Amino acid sequence: VSNYEVIMKQRLFSLMVAVVLVNTVEKSAAAEFVGTALAGFPTQTLRVEYSSPSKLRKLANYPYLRQRFVGPRLQQLVGSLAQLGIKEEDIDDLMIGWKPGDKEMDLYGFASGHFDKGQVTRQAAAQNITPTPIAGQVAYCLQAGVAGTCVIILENSLGAFGPLTALTSILEAHAGQTPGLSTDQRFSTLLSDIHKDAAIWGIALGSSVSDWFAGWLASQKDLKLNWSQVFEKVDSLTYNIDAADKINMDLKLNCATNEDAASLRTVMEGIKMAQQFSWQAQNPGHPNPYQAMNVGVNGKQIGMQITMAYSDLQLAGGVGVPSN
Repeated sequence: VSNYEVIMKQRLFSLMVAVVLVNTVEKSAAAEFVGTALAGFPTQTLRVEYSSPSKLRKLANYPYLRQRFVGPRLQQLVGSLAQLGIKEEDIDDLMIGWKPGDKEMDLYGFASGHFDKGQVTRQAAAQNITPTPIAGQVAYCLQAGVAGTCVIILENSLGAFGPLTALTSILEAHAGQTPGLSTDQRFSTLLSDIHKDAAIWGIALGSSVSDWFAGWLASQKDLKLNWSQVFEKVDSLTYNIDAADKINMDLKLNCATNEDAASLRTVMEGIKMAQQFSWQAQNPGHPNPYQAMNVGVNGKQIGMQITMAYSDLQLAGGVGVPSN
């Protein structure tokens, strides 16, 4: 074997080791972030969603994903962070929580990435954004009123956002003064159903399941359904969304009994048929991305798998998008 071949093999081996180490570090950092977020969310949280913008930005079809998976309130958050000098590409990991509010579900969460307290403090001063003291931290509120979005930089590369009332609860849980969502056995158990390497995954409990589905099929205007009634016997939902050449969605609905699951499967098959009629009326001549949706049942659990091309995503608006 020539000296050149030996050197090239050594370099290739070193490159492979480096790639493995980087992937391991990224997974470890993401797992640590998820643990921090769940420990800091208030126990009233009914729904959470994790996303990895750092993974999604690497996809050639990211603009399509961003358009469909970023709802109006998240777009508002992106604008708020920009005022503080935190660009969208500075965010690596995002964990969002929802809990019941007065008129709509309160939205709050954690973000990790490339930003620091000093940078944010200087930018806030330059923008004449008045700091608001809260539980020993400093919040920057970018919209008027108690429901407006506020941002706190907890430490370099870790921030929290949401209305002041939600941030107070988050800070108390983050400091260990009150129990966090990680103490809820339901979430701990459901995490085992999650493919945590997915770019997007989420969990919804009780009434928030219908909220998720209402957003999922928001574009199907002819599909008039009482989603709360459809999912009244569903205890929880878990979902993974993998994006590569196509979008693959894997959903699991956990019902109270086997009979409830069997009944829900029948209802879901009926909804699938009604959706096909609705799709044909709204999008004649275009392939229906939901037509190949598989619905199965295993005891108390309903499984649903959907594979969708990016070209279909343009018309299927609402997939995975929170209505709020």
